[in-house]
Amino acid sequence: MKGEISLTRLEASSPSRTLFRVELEVARALMEALANAAVSSPFFQINPSNGSRLPLKARTLRCFRKDENGTSSFTEPSQMELEVHNTDTIQESIVSTIGGLETNHDDIWKLFNDAQRNILHLNKQRLMALGELSKTQREKQLLLDRIEHLEAQNQSVVKGSAVKTDNQSVCCELLLRMDSMVLSGLIGTEEASDLRRMVMENKVSLGDAFCNIQQKGDTELLTELRHFSDKSKRIGFHIVHICTEMAPIVSVGSLASYVTGISCALQRKGNLVEVILPKYSSLDLEEVQGFRKVEAEVRSYFGGRWHGNRIWTGVIYGIGVTFIEPLYHSSFFNRDKIYGYSDDFERFTYFSRASLDYLVKSGKQPDVLHIHNWETAIIGPLFWDIFVNQGLGSTRILFTCHGFNSQCLEKPDTLALCGLDPSRLHRPDRLQDNIKTHLVNILKGGIVYSNKVVVASSIHSKDRIIRNLSHGLESTLAIHKEKLLVSPYGFDDTIWDPSKDKFLPAKYSADDMKGKSVCKIALKQRLGFSGDTSSVIVGCIYSQVSDVDLENLKAAVLLAMRKGAQFVFMGASKTPSVNAELESFQEELKDENVRFVNKYNEGVAHLVLAGSDIILCQSFHDPVQQVPLKAIKYGAAPVAITLNDYTLRHSENHDFGSTNVSLYLLSTFANMSLSQALDQIKNDPTRWNLKIKDAMLKDFSWDAECHDIHSEAYASIKNL
Repeated sequence: MKGEISLTRLEASSPSRTLFRVELEVARALMEALANAAVSSPFFQINPSNGSRLPLKARTLRCFRKDENGTSSFTEPSQMELEVHNTDTIQESIVSTIGGLETNHDDIWKLFNDAQRNILHLNKQRLMALGELSKTQREKQLLLDRIEHLEAQNQSVVKGSAVKTDNQSVCCELLLRMDSMVLSGLIGTEEASDLRRMVMENKVSLGDAFCNIQQKGDTELLTELRHFSDKSKRIGFHIVHICTEMAPIVSVGSLASYVTGISCALQRKGNLVEVILPKYSSLDLEEVQGFRKVEAEVRSYFGGRWHGNRIWTGVIYGIGVTFIEPLYHSSFFNRDKIYGYSDDFERFTYFSRASLDYLVKSGKQPDVLHIHNWETAIIGPLFWDIFVNQGLGSTRILFTCHGFNSQCLEKPDTLALCGLDPSRLHRPDRLQDNIKTHLVNILKGGIVYSNKVVVASSIHSKDRIIRNLSHGLESTLAIHKEKLLVSPYGFDDTIWDPSKDKFLPAKYSADDMKGKSVCKIALKQRLGFSGDTSSVIVGCIYSQVSDVDLENLKAAVLLAMRKGAQFVFMGASKTPSVNAELESFQEELKDENVRFVNKYNEGVAHLVLAGSDIILCQSFHDPVQQVPLKAIKYGAAPVAITLNDYTLRHSENHDFGSTNVSLYLLSTFANMSLSQALDQIKNDPTRWNLKIKDAMLKDFSWDAECHDIHSEAYASIKNL
């Protein structure tokens, strides 16, 4: 019975009953067969009188077989008799076997009990694994549902954006085609002006009214334009940038991202924006989709004669772009570099004059001509001395300067190359340089001859720029102080925003910061950092590294290591010696908490911003990359690598002409050292988190303060 109870319990409790039931039935049958062998052996019979076992006598066996005809019958075997001569020996053998089985009975059931325990343990592990699998499948389904929901939202946003971008592109394409019509003589400048105004007034509905524009000839398109009679109230300004850079076409410094950023922001707010650029030889516009060569020549005055120019038109980011290619002075823009040649004044003066000639020839009458740096500053004097009476009487000039350190000093006689009168301009109140009075200062001319001057800076106030950063133009800026404005740079929040960043493994915002922890884990895994997410990560993204910066960087890395932080550096220098020293420093450290990424990578840059707690900045004045502003958006505190003079001057906050961006940066982060930031994260995390979330809510994109300052400037000069 002991065996039967154990087997029953095993059958009832085992989860794999099907397999083991067969094995147990076989075992039970074997046990019963062995047990019955002692009672019903074919070699014994029971004595009816006392129940004892007696040996059987051998019997003759008979076979039931078929004959040759297939008839069945009993036949006598040919002496097939089974005779048992050694029955005693066989009996002793069987009794011995049964005795052995009885002796091993406890061992057999011990093995069964052990097997039962092992089966129960394995079944328990199997059930746990099934539970985990079920949980994982539920989480997977939730993630799939979430992805489907987000994808649906994204598709709706993309669809809406596509409609908006399509309208902008159609508007720009129509205006550029009208330029072609004027240049080819198909329509006059007066009709072109009326048609442009009509397009601008109805640009919201252009996508529905015009389609397949590029497949239509000028005559067919003109017929459609003349029949387009819907009217709506005009909003915004018509702005034409004349400049030497625009991202992503040609980019050298801060000008390129500035032109693209502010142009897109202005156009998103209902303004019409166009850009005129030189046609650099490095730009193969025939290979760029949407660009076309206008088969009409624009003549421009330079060097005492008129020269022809080829015009190229196209659309970039919804902005109409025109390229001017000199036919005679083809070498002007057939260079390896954009700047840095002895004839830069001639090159860019030619382009400036050709741009104005193109505007007159095409019949455009923009509200504002927006010019940039000394390279197109000559447009100021050219406009007021020559072109204002050539159909541009309602146009005004806004001049943007990205720094006063590059001014372009030339002999006065060179002004005659583009048709200006040197004797009229070489005066202290006009273009005469304040220090080298025998020369003319082209940048100064841009300041004097513009209706408004915008200085681009995310950190400096108007007073500080005039007093300390004017590079000899302090008296000129002081005279024109009332028309001087300071605008911060911005960044493209359609790309740099953690709530919609395509490069991040998880998205997040100030209202929901869970995704930042996911990004931090992803950054640690990518870089091979050990430890949990509680360890502080200090990131550093550099576009350039100088000798002085490298020493400061080394000190910052060592400080971060002493404070228990992990440090990631991404960037490179164009100076081979600096790169070699940086590699040597990396080899010297060999620390598991320091990583160097010696090449800029867009995806890694996004992850560094999202996964870091602190972003170490070379300077808060970062006109090219705007790392401090991006760091704030991604919930990482921007900390200056060194506390230089402007970050320590609290009085800077009260200087006249400070922007909201500069006031916030200086009051919140500029006076914080790396050591102080690390200590605050460790000792007062609640206060730190509140500061970070508050910073993330700030809008420092192109569409915010930068747009507002420019829009107000356009409005003020338009009313002059």
